[in-house]
Amino acid sequence: MTEKSYAYARDLQNQPEAMNLLQSAASIIEAVPAIGEELSDPTVAIAKKHIVIDRIFPLEIRNFLKLLCDNGDFDLFNEIGQALRQAMETKSVDVDKAKLRFVTAPSDEQLAGIKNFLKKECGKDIEVELIQDSTLKSGFILSVGTKEYDWSEKGRIEQLATKINAAVGTSAVDESILSILKASVEDFELQAREQEVGLVKWVGDGIANIDGIDHAFYGEIVIFDCGVKGMVQDVRKDEIGVILFGRDTQIKEGSKVVRTGKMAGLPVGEGFLGRIVDALGSPLDGKGEIKADGFRPVECPAPSIVDRKSVTVPMETGILSIDSMFPIGRGQRELIIGDRQTGKTSIATDTIINQKGKDVICVYVAIGQKASTIAKLVNTLKENGALDYTIIVSATASDPAPLQYIAPYAGTALAEYFMYSGKDVLIIYDDLSKHAVAYRAISLLLERSPGREAYPGDVFYLHSRLLERSARITDEVGGGSITALPIIETQAGDLSAYIPTNVISITDGQIFLESELFNAGQRPAVNVGLSVSRVGGAAQTKAMKKAAGSIRIDLAQYREMEVFTQFSSDLDDATKKQLAHGRSLMELLKQPLSSPFSMAEQVIILVAANAHIFSDLDSSSIQEFRRSLLDYFAAEHKDIISQLNSTKDLSDDIKEAIVAAAQEFKKNWE
Repeated sequence: MTEKSYAYARDLQNQPEAMNLLQSAASIIEAVPAIGEELSDPTVAIAKKHIVIDRIFPLEIRNFLKLLCDNGDFDLFNEIGQALRQAMETKSVDVDKAKLRFVTAPSDEQLAGIKNFLKKECGKDIEVELIQDSTLKSGFILSVGTKEYDWSEKGRIEQLATKINAAVGTSAVDESILSILKASVEDFELQAREQEVGLVKWVGDGIANIDGIDHAFYGEIVIFDCGVKGMVQDVRKDEIGVILFGRDTQIKEGSKVVRTGKMAGLPVGEGFLGRIVDALGSPLDGKGEIKADGFRPVECPAPSIVDRKSVTVPMETGILSIDSMFPIGRGQRELIIGDRQTGKTSIATDTIINQKGKDVICVYVAIGQKASTIAKLVNTLKENGALDYTIIVSATASDPAPLQYIAPYAGTALAEYFMYSGKDVLIIYDDLSKHAVAYRAISLLLERSPGREAYPGDVFYLHSRLLERSARITDEVGGGSITALPIIETQAGDLSAYIPTNVISITDGQIFLESELFNAGQRPAVNVGLSVSRVGGAAQTKAMKKAAGSIRIDLAQYREMEVFTQFSSDLDDATKKQLAHGRSLMELLKQPLSSPFSMAEQVIILVAANAHIFSDLDSSSIQEFRRSLLDYFAAEHKDIISQLNSTKDLSDDIKEAIVAAAQEFKKNWE
C-alpha cells in the first residue's frame, strides 16, 4: 500500500462509522463495477463524477469520494479501506503500559489529561510509567506501543533546526541569512511530533533488522539515533530490514530508529554538471556544496507507452565500427558486453567525448570500480574538454553494498531531471554485473531465498525497472531523452550466464567485444557476428545509411573466405580482390582512443572504402593514409564536409565528388 492510502486512512480514522460507510460504498462498487471504472477514469469530467456520487452513494461518504475524484486518486479506494482497517486494529492494539519521560513531574490534573488522551488513542485505560529524564531540558515525551509523542524542549530545538536548514537551503540568493533566521524563529510553532519509533534487533554488514515499526513502506528512509540514514528494503510480518547508507559502527542492538515518511531521493539540477558525487548526491571532488534546483526520488516509474516517441535521432559515438553497423539512437538502450579488459569503458568514454558541442548531457555511473580507475577517467574527460557537460556518480569498491546498489538509480534520477526539461542525456552504467553482485550480497544478508547462481529471484526486475526509465519522451511531458549504455562483464565470453541473458533481453541490442580480437590488435574489438542494434537504420542519418551499405555483409564474407583460403596458395583474382577489400575494412575499423570521427569523416571513409581506394594499400600504411586523407578533405574540400553536415544526405553527386577527390589524393600520396 502507498503512503497516500495511509494518509487518507488517517484522515478517516477519527470519523464515526467511517469503516461502515466505506464498506457500504465498496459493496455498491462491487455490485456495479462500471461505477468504479467511471470514477477511476481520468478522461471522465469531474462534474460528471460528482453527479454520479450524489445520485448513488450515502450522504456521509459523498464528500470523501468527491475528494478522491478531484485528486485523481479513486483507484486507491480499495487500498484506503485496507489501510483504515489496519489503522483501526492498530488503534485498539493490546497496549498495557505507556512511558512518560519528563524533567518536572506532572500534576494530578496533567496526568489525568494524559490518561484521557491515551484512552482515546488505545480504546481503554492505560497504566502510565513515570520516568525522570533531565536530558529533555523541559517538557515531556510520551511513548505508547510503537508511537512516540514528543513535547520536549529537546524536540523543539530539533524541529527549529530542521525548519531553519530547510529555509536556508531554499531561499533566494540575495536574501540575507539573518532575515531568514529571524522569520523562521518568529513563525515557528511547536507541534507535538507523533513518531513511529523502532528498536534495532540486529545489525551488521550494512544491514539492520528493526522491530516496532509496523507501517513503514518499501523504499522509505529511516533515521537512526546516531544520525545514519537507511532505506527500508524488506517488509516482514514482525520486523523490517533496512540497508544503511553509512558505516554501522555507531549502531548497536537497541538503538532507536524513526520513520521519515519520505522516499529515498537526492537533489538534482544544473549545478551537478562537471561534478563528482556519491550515490546520495553529496560532492566528492572538494569543490564545495552543489546548488540544487529540485529533488527527485531515486526510484521512479518509467515513462508510459503513451508518453514515449519512437527512436529516430542518432546518438553518434564517433566510433566507425558502431555508427556504421550498430547505430545507437537517442532514447535507445544498447548493451556493451565483453570480458574484462576488452575496452568496454573505452567505448563509453569515447562516446562521452564525441558529444562535445552536440547539446547532450552525460552521466557516468561507476559501480564497484577502483577509485584510481575513476580518477583516470575523470582526467581523460578533463583533457578532452568533456567534463563540463558530464556528471560522475561514484560508488567505489570500498563503499558499502547499499551505496553500490542505489548508485545507478541515483544517476538515472539526475538524468531524468534533464530529460523532463527537454534535454538529451547519455547515461553509462559501469557496470551492472557489480551492481547485481551488490544486490545479491544485500539479499542474502536479508535472508531472501537464493536462486540461480545465488542471485535472488527478482534480480531481473532489478535491471528492468532501471533501464525502462531510459526513453525518448513526447513534447507534452518534456520532450527530452535518456540513452542508456549499460556495461556487463562476462566470464570467458559466456553470454548464456544469468545476468548477461537478463540484460540482453531488456536492452535494444548489444555490442559484443571479443578477447581474441582485442589481443589480435583489433581495437575496438567489436564482434560483427554477435553484435546487433534492434533500432538499426532508423537511428542513422541518410548519409550514413547509404555510405555503410553492405559493410557488414562484406566483413562476414571476408571472415568466411579467410577461413577457407588460409591454406590455399592458388587464388583467382576475384577472391584476392575480396580478401584485400575485407582486410582493408578490418584495418579501417581500428581506431585510437579518444579520437572519435565526425559523421562527415565517417561517410568519407566508408565511401572511399566501398570504392576500393584502400584495398591495394599495404595494411601497415592504411591508418596513416586515412589520417592524411581526412586532413586533405578538411583543407581542400570543405564544401563536401559542410554539405554532408547540412543535408545529412549522400547524393550521387557528393558520392562521386568524394571518390574523385580520394583518387586524386591517392595518386599524389603514392
